[in-house]
Amino acid sequence: MDPKEILNFCLKKGLLLDREVLKLFSESVDFESAKLIIEKIQKHSSQRIITKTVFNENKDKVKQFFLDLPEEKVQKLKVKLGLNIEISKEISRKSLDTLEKGKNEKDFILDYNNIKINSLIQDFKKKPVVNDFVNYFKNRLYEMKEYLQVHSNLKNPVSINKISSDRGNFSLIGIVFDKRITKNKNILLELEDLTGTIKVLINQNKPEVYKKGEEISLDSVIGVNCSGSREIVFANDIIFPDTALLERKKSPYDESVLFISDLHMGSKLFLEKKFQKFINYLNGEIPGSNKEEIDKIKYLFIVGDLVAGVGIYPSQEKDLIYNNLEEQFLKAAEMLKKIRKDIKIILSPGNHDCVRLMEPQPILDEKYAWPIFDLKNVFLTGNPAYVNIGAKQGFQGFDVLTYHGFSFPYYANIIPSLIVGRMNSPEKIMAYLLKNRHLAPTHKSVQYFPSEKDNLIIRKIPDILVSGHSHKSAVTYYNNILIISGSSWEEITPFQEKMGNEPDFCKVPMFNLKTRQIKILDFE
Repeated sequence: MDPKEILNFCLKKGLLLDREVLKLFSESVDFESAKLIIEKIQKHSSQRIITKTVFNENKDKVKQFFLDLPEEKVQKLKVKLGLNIEISKEISRKSLDTLEKGKNEKDFILDYNNIKINSLIQDFKKKPVVNDFVNYFKNRLYEMKEYLQVHSNLKNPVSINKISSDRGNFSLIGIVFDKRITKNKNILLELEDLTGTIKVLINQNKPEVYKKGEEISLDSVIGVNCSGSREIVFANDIIFPDTALLERKKSPYDESVLFISDLHMGSKLFLEKKFQKFINYLNGEIPGSNKEEIDKIKYLFIVGDLVAGVGIYPSQEKDLIYNNLEEQFLKAAEMLKKIRKDIKIILSPGNHDCVRLMEPQPILDEKYAWPIFDLKNVFLTGNPAYVNIGAKQGFQGFDVLTYHGFSFPYYANIIPSLIVGRMNSPEKIMAYLLKNRHLAPTHKSVQYFPSEKDNLIIRKIPDILVSGHSHKSAVTYYNNILIISGSSWEEITPFQEKMGNEPDFCKVPMFNLKTRQIKILDFE
C-alpha cells in the first residue's frame, strides 16, 4: 500500500499517524483495511494522534474488531502490533462458539465442538520487583491452605503466632522457607505462614514421618501435625495438599486419543522415517493394521518440543538441518498436514519451541510458527493447559492437564525417592508434583513471572496428566489420575548420554475413552 494514500485519508479525517504506525500499515495491510482499522481505533479511543501506544492501551477492543476482518488481510499487522499471542489466527479462524475471560485472571477458554482449551495467556508489561514475589508466595500460601484445611488428618490447625510458650498438640499450615539436616541426622524445617516463622524438627527415630520429611521441597506448602511450644515444634505427621479422583470415568463413546512429545523437527537427529511411519499408520496406509482401531483415533496431543529450536544450547547449529525457526516450523507443518483431517491435534509448546522460558508459556509465536497456524485441525494451547476432550451430550469429557515438564530435572536431582531413577522415571516425578498439587513448587525449579495468581497450582484435578521433556515413555496411575510421559522422536544426544538419560523412541500411548484400555504403539 502507498503510504501517501493513508496519510491523505488521515488528513481528511483530521488525524495524525505516527511514523511507526504508518510503516506498519503500509507494509502489512491494504488501503481499505487500514481505513477501517484507523476509523475504529479513533472512534473508540477518541485520540487524534494514532500511535502504537494507542493500540496497546485499547487491546481488548482492538482484538474484537480484528476478528471482524478477513484473517489473511490482517495477519502481518497483528504480528507487528504484538497482538499475535493474545489473539491468534487459530482463534479467529475457527469461529469460536465461546471466548470467555475471567474477571481476575487472564485465562482464555476456547470451546470448539468437543474440545475445550483452558490455557493461560499473559502479556507481562512490567518488570517484576521484590514485592511481586512476596505477594506471589502469600497468595500461593492462602490458596493452598484452603486445600489442606479440609484434610481429615489435619487436627486443630493454628497460626504460628498463636503458639504459646506452653507445650501442646496442634497442627500448622505453612510454606517451607528452609530445610536442612542437623548433625544428629534429623530434618529441621523453617516453616512460615502470614503471621510468623517457626522451626519444625522431624526426628529420624520416627521413620514414617522422616520418610515424608525427605520428600519436602523448598517453597512447598504443607501441613504438620506436631507438638511443642513457641521455641520449636516436633513433627508427628506431614500432610501434603495432594490430588485424587474418586473414580476413573468412562465415555459412552468409542473414541481414542494418542499422546506424543519431543519431536525436535529440524534436528539432524530427528527420526523422520519413523515419524512418517506413524503418519502412515494414522492414515490407514500400513498393511495389516487394525482399521477399526485406527478409525477410533480422534485426538492427538503433542506436548512440547515440536521443533529443535535455535540457540537452545551452545553450538546447536552444528546439530541442525534447518538453522532458522521458520524453516523448522515449515517442515513441521509439512508433516502434520499429512495426518487425516478428522484427527484433532492439540499442540502445546516446550522449551525448544522458541516461546519464552518463563512459565506459563504462551502459544507458539505466530511470527515464526505461522505455517502451523494454517493447519485447520491443529489447536494451540499454552503450557501448562487444561484441555477437555470427548464431551458430548450426557458426558462431561476427560480433563487433560498438559505440562511439558521443564521443572522435572530439579526434583529428580534433590528428592531422595526420585534420585535413583532421575529423568528415567518421569512418572514418579509427575506423581510427586501431583502430591504437592503444584507443577513447580520450588522457586528455582523453573523461571516464572510472579503474577498475583500462581498459575502452576493444580487447581482442577485432571483425569489425565501428560508431559514430555524427559524423552522417556511411561504410563501409570496415581490416585486414579492417569499419568502419561512421552518418548522422543530424536536420537539420543551427547548431552543425554553424559547425564545418564536412557530415552525411549517413537512410543505412542493410545487411550480408549470408552474402555480405558491403554496400548503402546511402537514405531521404533
